[in-house]
Parts: sequence; structure tokens; C-alpha cells
Amino acid sequence: MQSNKRNRFSRFAGRVLVALLAAVALSSCERIFEDLDPCLHGVSLRFVYDYNMEYANAFPNQVDCLTLYIYDENDDYVDTKIVTGTELQDENYRMKLDLPNGKYHFVAYGGIACEKSSFTVNTSTKRTELKTRLNADCLSLPERKLLHDMFWGELTMETAESYNEGTVKMMKNTNGIRIVLQQVAGGIVNAEDFDFEITDDNTLFDYDNDLLPVTDVTYTPWVKGQARTGASVIVPGVAPEPVEVAYAELSVPRLMARNSPRLVVKRHADKATVIDIPLNKYLLLMQSDRYDMGDQEYLDRESRWTLFFFLKNNDGNDSWLNTCIVVNDWVVRINDVEL
Repeated sequence: MQSNKRNRFSRFAGRVLVALLAAVALSSCERIFEDLDPCLHGVSLRFVYDYNMEYANAFPNQVDCLTLYIYDENDDYVDTKIVTGTELQDENYRMKLDLPNGKYHFVAYGGIACEKSSFTVNTSTKRTELKTRLNADCLSLPERKLLHDMFWGELTMETAESYNEGTVKMMKNTNGIRIVLQQVAGGIVNAEDFDFEITDDNTLFDYDNDLLPVTDVTYTPWVKGQARTGASVIVPGVAPEPVEVAYAELSVPRLMARNSPRLVVKRHADKATVIDIPLNKYLLLMQSDRYDMGDQEYLDRESRWTLFFFLKNNDGNDSWLNTCIVVNDWVVRINDVEL
């Protein structure tokens, strides 16, 4: 009899134990016990910059610091995350964020938190009040005229247990424009004989990365110089004359197709205009028909530009020869373009 009681008690205790284990397993994401860790809940973000002409992810190679602003579904500010370490160079880098259940807006900036940053973001309690401005000293101080590359991207998504995975697509907001001057008949072109500038209204970005009108500003080169490309034979039996081109490189923020930036080159001695062209029109001439994209997409994807101008000398005065320029290896007939 006593043995039967023990058996019945053992079976009852076993059933109770199984029920308890099942309850613990089903509620493992709840803090039933003080020493039980909560379930992981939030998002895991990947950052990609493939909005370029190579259609390849260049984020690990080009973005050296990252700032992420987090807003809730009502566009109210939640938090900021900043990463400046070498982990950004890892293709497998992911930013894991523990967040309460809900939908969030993520706004990412590359190049803002770096020591040499050229732009400043105003922190705001509302996402739609975010503004990004080019630092004024980048227009005047020689050591600041080479803009530190700036990137922007956004993503809206919900959280999930064990992290919901998402990708923040970035785009580049800075451009390098290199101008090369060469004499048609050869000879030397001295870079110090010319002044280069680009005028545009592109210093203030809205929360969605669109440009806001402010006023035209003038960008001048961060570097000027000369390079020898060979020698030209002018008269048989006479020593060849060296051929040297002059170059200047300017750094500017995002180019908008709706804007009208101008490239101007003047003689330094008397400020006479040698070149004065609508910059966007000439940059867009490089776009190949094989690319199915609009003007703005092309201006955003491309970020490195080179324009060659050929000069002729009229009685010692350089003037623009209305023959052609070369834009990123594409020969463009000036006569076919309306200024």
C-alpha cells in the first residue's frame, strides 16, 4: 500500500515538474526570475553605399565615421549613436540597437562625427526639423577647402525579437571637380596665371537631403598645380618645347539638376574671363545612353569629375578656343552646346 502511494506521488510530482518546465520555456522572454535575461529586441542595421556609377558597395572604404539619429513613428527624437572606429571598414559590420517594440525612423550621416568634418547637423527633437549646413570656414580657409566626404541615408522599419534586419542605403553629398587647361599648340600653361571658381547655392540640406535655397557662394580650388605631359615639335631641327598643363581641383557639396552652378576661369593679371559655362550642362554631357537614369540620379551617383579645356594664344593672351572640351574621357563639341 505504501509503495502504491509513493508511486502515485512520484507520477504526480513528475507531471508537475513537466508543467513547470513548459511554463518556463514558454515565458523565457519574460523576467519571471531576477537572474533571467530579457529577450533581445530591436534592429540590426547594415549600411551600404552603392549609389555610385560602379553600383558597388564602397561604404567600408569611404565612410570613416557614422552618426545615426533615431526617431519614433511620430518623428520624435529617441537617441543618437556614433561610431568612429575601424569596425566601419568591415563589410560585415552591423549596428545592433536594443529598442522597445515599435516603428522607428533612422537617419544616418557619414563624415559628420569625424575630426575634419566639413558639415554640421543641428540636433532637433523632430526629424523633420533636421538641417545640415556646410561650415563657413570651408569657403575661406585653404586647409578646409577640400571638403570631408559626407554621406546621407534613411530607413523606416519596425523592431522585432532577435533583431529585425534592415539596410540603410547611403548617398554621397560631396564632389571633386578637376579642371585642366592646355595650350592647343603645346607649350606651358602656368596655373598661377588663372583664377578658378564655381558658384552655386548648395550649402544647406533639409531633413530629407534636399537642398534648401540660401544664397550663392563661391568655391575656389583646394589645390592648383602643373604637370608635364610631353613635348611638342614646333619647327624641324629645333629642340622640342615642353608641354605642361595647368590644373585646379575644387570640392563642392551636392549638385542639383534644378540649380544653375557656373564654372568661371579668369586670367589672374587682369581678371579677364577665359571660361564661363553652366557647369551642370557640361557634366551631364558625360552621361552615356546606356545608363537608364535621370539627370539628378546621375549627378548624385558620380562624384569625381575631370574637365579639359584647350586654349589658344592670341598675341600672348590666352582665350578659350571654341573647339572642344573633354569631360571624364568624353569629347564634347562646344559648338553643339547652348550656353
